[in-house]
Amino acid sequence: MTITNRIAIVGATGLVGAAATEHFSSLPGWEVVTLSRRSPRRGSPVHHISADLTDVEACRAAFAEAPTITHVLYAALYEQEDLLEGWKSTAQAGINLTMLQNVVENVAGPDFRHLAILQGGKAYGSHLGRVPVPAKERWPRMDHHIFYWQQEEYLKSRSAAADWSYSILRPQLILGDALGSPINIIAALGVYACVMRELGKPLFFPGGGEYVTACADSRLIARAAEFCFVHDDAAGETYNVVNGDAVNWRDIWAPIAAYFNMPVGGDQPMKLSEEMPLLAECWDTIVAKHQLQPLKMSDIVGASWQSADLTWGFGKERPFDRLMSPIKLRQAGFSDCYDTEDAVLYWLKRLQDANILPR
Repeated sequence: MTITNRIAIVGATGLVGAAATEHFSSLPGWEVVTLSRRSPRRGSPVHHISADLTDVEACRAAFAEAPTITHVLYAALYEQEDLLEGWKSTAQAGINLTMLQNVVENVAGPDFRHLAILQGGKAYGSHLGRVPVPAKERWPRMDHHIFYWQQEEYLKSRSAAADWSYSILRPQLILGDALGSPINIIAALGVYACVMRELGKPLFFPGGGEYVTACADSRLIARAAEFCFVHDDAAGETYNVVNGDAVNWRDIWAPIAAYFNMPVGGDQPMKLSEEMPLLAECWDTIVAKHQLQPLKMSDIVGASWQSADLTWGFGKERPFDRLMSPIKLRQAGFSDCYDTEDAVLYWLKRLQDANILPR
């Protein structure tokens, strides 16, 4: 087999990075180089880089030993412990810019062709309040602070006189599996359900009022990145990436409860970021009882209890609807889609298959 493309997946153990490592490892004509502090659990990379992306010299040395890179999927992210505060932080923005620069400056050689980078709904100010529905890429950039803008301006200026290009992908709430990710709704959902079941309780809904939103399966994002790599028209473009349907979490609560063979409950608001860590010993009991991988609750969920509170609208009687339009990417020729309910259950099963969640 002739290898014509070699992709560096930066943040290879995160939600998107893990799915992309698996996806590109399966494609003929592609080799995968992974970059993350931990070794990836998925795919078959030909080379792995373990380096601190904030360390200029460490990155230079690590990339010097790596094979030539033709493409990059940049899925790395530095988050502060308090997610909401971090999204407004200039310090967090500076760190995320440095991390990106330490990748680009070491791969942007004569063979380098394209970089795809992730943004998200925060580009439209979804973390600040109501956003018109659906959010569209053609809108003028919002005048609010978010680290995306510094990264985007850097890529625009750095690629302007070069022979490589970049694309921006904006997924909504990402579905996948990654240990300790700060924004992993699947991990939070799975652990929450299993703890409630162990305590003999139904699957209560812990959030607030009803609202409509959307998700992006990490497998879809990997394929969208591939689309950008092989279509010249994607250069310099920004695309929303969503499954294609909409979801009200309350409306898929019963199928989730059925999946775990437990009754569905009514409303029982719970600030998961405060209450679930108090049930860590219950999780330890579940691990021993079902002979699961010896992982602590925090090892699996990380800071995702915070994002679960936000996703399920805890403390809000009527959360704002949050939807991003998929039309631009579809009109460009990318037609893949996922049923969100099916995707949620798929990723829960993947965690069970990995012996992280009990059946």
